[in-house]
Amino acid sequence: MLTKMMAISHMIGNTPLIKLEHEHINLFCKLEYNNLMGSVKVRPAFYILQEAIKRGEITQETTVIESSSGNFAIALATLCKQLGIKFIPVIDPNINPVYENLLRVFAHEVVKVTDRDETGGFLLTRIQTVNRLLNETKNSFWTNQYGNPDSARAHYFGLGAEIADSFETLDYAFIGVSSGGTITGISQRLKERYPNIKIIAVDTAGSVIFGQEPQKRYIPGIGSSMRPDILKGAIIDEVVHVSEEDTVEACYQLYAEHGIFAGGSSGTSYWAIKNYFKDQKHVVKPNVVFLCPDGGMPYVNTVYNQEWVQWLHQQKHSFVGN
Repeated sequence: MLTKMMAISHMIGNTPLIKLEHEHINLFCKLEYNNLMGSVKVRPAFYILQEAIKRGEITQETTVIESSSGNFAIALATLCKQLGIKFIPVIDPNINPVYENLLRVFAHEVVKVTDRDETGGFLLTRIQTVNRLLNETKNSFWTNQYGNPDSARAHYFGLGAEIADSFETLDYAFIGVSSGGTITGISQRLKERYPNIKIIAVDTAGSVIFGQEPQKRYIPGIGSSMRPDILKGAIIDEVVHVSEEDTVEACYQLYAEHGIFAGGSSGTSYWAIKNYFKDQKHVVKPNVVFLCPDGGMPYVNTVYNQEWVQWLHQQKHSFVGN
């Protein structure tokens, strides 16, 4: 099984790091959509499976189960297909239709929840369903991106190391937070390399990760209905919240200003950076890095669809009005 994993390992990691024009800072972006299956999530998916195989927790008879309505599920489905083992994703109605179609082709079975949890989201319902499936399924394995230490280690040894090897000095890293593994692993690695760096966690309004009141959220890939256990290991200096409407606007700005056609969470981080530094002037421009975790194509029916954007605006203002 490890031989099969190594055969595709060259398609993961060592993604481009590009410099973007900015008046006040030296801004750099790591284009994670250049990974296999188009997202940063293949990094932890690969590492979690690899380490579990080494420990004997995954064999050819194993069924992998995970709660994901996005990139992590797509990554796991692809890797499990290569390994010839079963994969069951637990998804919800917020999933991109293209992703759902892909999962129904690549996965052994797809379980879709429809009941919202007490926060107004679906995550807690998905987790309950995962636990039920684990009890019902023989030889099952939960990758658990929300609490598995290997999710953070994947980024400590992978993405975090790549960033650390790219700069003599680095002053800020803006990292979107959802399942928590990315910021946990990267923050640990970057704080070792640059003790004075500021790690800025970027979250979406309505996410409960950093104590905000829960609200319905419509853009996947950032935010959560719970605080992931894995975040206990993250080293975070500041937290910035960005509304979903500002996320959409920033996605358009990122494309118009830099030609980067990226997913929703990329816009969230870009908005956070522009707002954070808009009134700051430095004698020496600081070095700032952020991630583009996935590309824009999965969002053409949402973020990049004007009718949907108008619908989002109506939902947000209707919610406020209530």
